[in-house]
Amino acid sequence: MDLGLEGRTVLVTGATGAVGRAAARAFADQGARVALAYRHRRDAAEELAAELAGPNGRRAFAVPYALEDSASPRWVVAAVEERWGGLDVLVANAWRWGERQGAGARFEEVSEQDWLPVVADNLTPAIRTVQCAVAGMRKRGWGRIALVSPHPALVAGHGGEFHGVAKAGLHGLARSLAEGGAGADGVLVNAVCAGPPAAGEASAPEDVARVLLFLCSAANAAVGGQTLTVAGAR
Repeated sequence: MDLGLEGRTVLVTGATGAVGRAAARAFADQGARVALAYRHRRDAAEELAAELAGPNGRRAFAVPYALEDSASPRWVVAAVEERWGGLDVLVANAWRWGERQGAGARFEEVSEQDWLPVVADNLTPAIRTVQCAVAGMRKRGWGRIALVSPHPALVAGHGGEFHGVAKAGLHGLARSLAEGGAGADGVLVNAVCAGPPAAGEASAPEDVARVLLFLCSAANAAVGGQTLTVAGAR
């Protein structure tokens, strides 16, 4: 199947994580140019960019992306548009584990200073990045956005209720953009939930990447506003 990704430009946030790396490689294998946004692991991002850059060295590059910096999403999207003339695909895969609570900690015992950063870092940057990316996509009449979230079972030990709030927000964002007319402008937005786990493990990153590849390709002409769960069976 021709996915129509040859020459398309792709931004993957959280590109040094397992799913981010798998997604970046999958898009590069289809002939797309890939920008790899990282938070801390610069060496890993630059190593992956060198792997995917192609013979001319121009098909991939690494770019810093700070979850806590409100200007970072705008800067990252601008960097992609300046280098390649536009952004076609956004895979919003960046998120942060929350602080572990005590074994017996109850929801009402978690202080705001502990839960607020979890919600903010797992929802706000994605909203900002989508806002920056979707404007150019609408103007060009084509775009694909995938919002990646881990399965709730994977974050249950890390203040899971608050991760759940943030991830529900991502799912609602995908749905709201679809109902708000993004699809009519040629932009399809979906959420992908990596899980549930099988035998105590998460879905294979390559399984998630294949779903992302289809949703963010020209082969997908109708699926928008949905949340798809990738089963953990290998």
